[in-house]
Amino acid sequence: MAELHHECGIAAVYYLGDGAPSDFAPPQGGQEASRLIPRLLLDIQNRGQLSAGMTTFDPNRRQLIDTHKEVGSVNEVFHMAHHDEYESLMQEYSGPAAIGHVRYATCGKDDRSYAQPFERHHIEKPKWFSFGFNGQLANYLDLRAEILDGDYFHLARETDTEILMHILSQEIRAEIEDNNGQSNLICVLERLAKRLDGAWNIVFLNALGDMFVARDPLGIKPLCYAVEDNMFAAASESVALANMGFSDECIKSLEPGCAVIIEKGELRVEKFAESPRKAHCFFEWIYFANVASTLDDRSVYLTRKRLGEELAEQERQRGIPLGDDAIVVPVPDTAKAAADSMAYELGIPSIEGLIRNRYIGRTFIEGRGRAEKAKAKYTPLREVLEGKRVLIVEDTIVRSTTMKALISQLRERGHVAEVHVRVACPPIIAPCFYGIDMSTVNELFATKFLTNGELTSEIEDRMARTLGADSLRYLPKSAIARCVDLPGTSLCQACIDTHYPTDCGQKLYQLALTSAASDTGEENRTYDVPLTTRT
Repeated sequence: MAELHHECGIAAVYYLGDGAPSDFAPPQGGQEASRLIPRLLLDIQNRGQLSAGMTTFDPNRRQLIDTHKEVGSVNEVFHMAHHDEYESLMQEYSGPAAIGHVRYATCGKDDRSYAQPFERHHIEKPKWFSFGFNGQLANYLDLRAEILDGDYFHLARETDTEILMHILSQEIRAEIEDNNGQSNLICVLERLAKRLDGAWNIVFLNALGDMFVARDPLGIKPLCYAVEDNMFAAASESVALANMGFSDECIKSLEPGCAVIIEKGELRVEKFAESPRKAHCFFEWIYFANVASTLDDRSVYLTRKRLGEELAEQERQRGIPLGDDAIVVPVPDTAKAAADSMAYELGIPSIEGLIRNRYIGRTFIEGRGRAEKAKAKYTPLREVLEGKRVLIVEDTIVRSTTMKALISQLRERGHVAEVHVRVACPPIIAPCFYGIDMSTVNELFATKFLTNGELTSEIEDRMARTLGADSLRYLPKSAIARCVDLPGTSLCQACIDTHYPTDCGQKLYQLALTSAASDTGEENRTYDVPLTTRT
């Protein structure tokens, strides 16, 4: 699905031991544990390909914490294809502790100044810090107005990450003042939780060498960690930790409202905020996460396999004969598990009739139309498609531009007989304000058809004609909780049911509806709306 992008991914490492080097440390020893950050970031590159960076700590250098970041993929930013340049970077930024970040922009511009981690210099060590942020603050506009309430304050960027940097600074200063000059990171997080609304996973490192890795009280975005043989590591997804060598027993999902705190070299896991409910983003399982990851004890692969089984059962219930010329074709790559499972259940072939060009994964950064990107990214194989009744399986349809282009390609270049679209997700009917790149109402394909929120076969047929398909079928909302194997009350499904898990998310939705109904003909991203238009 080339239409949808996540905001970012985060990672952290900390060498805890003074004894024998950890099995996970690089050959140079635990004091160069920072070398592991590029490796971790490579495994979560799926979460952001616009920019990458890391901040490292070393008590023996003048720059106690120092940051390297740039626009580009992980390989590009860290010069991993050029041994001498890579080694030079790793030596310059070596240290026993580090945090890392990969970014795709849902808020703010596409230049280096928006790349993370964000580092804030200060002469006092506890106030000199760097952090990486995964998520999005739904109360961004309110926090921005609060910070700018006075002629002496100025924000250099239009992003909630800069807002978070200033709020962190305020709460660290307040905690030090209230605690006789001492910093206490769990108290900082307690203060922070009272001010933030939305999704906010944070990796943090200061000039004392103290670190925290925190997950917001609703657990909207995933965050995993592991401790083994004197080495601590954390990442947005478990696959990064597993590939680093941590045993399955050691890899855990951080509970919502909890943080891993490392102060003075001592590690503890502590709760900093109550978690009134869980609201895990269901999109993590059906699209965003690596298929090899396990998030909150739920396998991404098994979830997608079950989605395919649900699609197959839906096909059987409709009782439409498929015929010997029917094939299932996944849209690469994330729909493959669902497509293969569906085909297996129906007893028909699953064929890779669409081949993805893996060397243009960053095409969404370029200033090209979505349809042109889809044509460049996918090649239909006429040899296996010609004359076939194709059931094309997709994760979801957001704006429909990519799906229209694919269907056109299947007909014009693949010479298929029929195209039947099967979507392993319910219709997307509402924007996301928690870190997924869809924040306006009018950009969504399904909202043009679902005026009252009820999906019928007649509406699906109208949608199919608009796409140029012979038929279109979505999964029902009830299928998501079954496939993830979590109660619906533990999932954020706002984009398919409009029930936002936070107050500010609900307010932004109303603002998005107002913007969509305006007569201006323009619809900005909701969190880009000027303050003067706020209600």
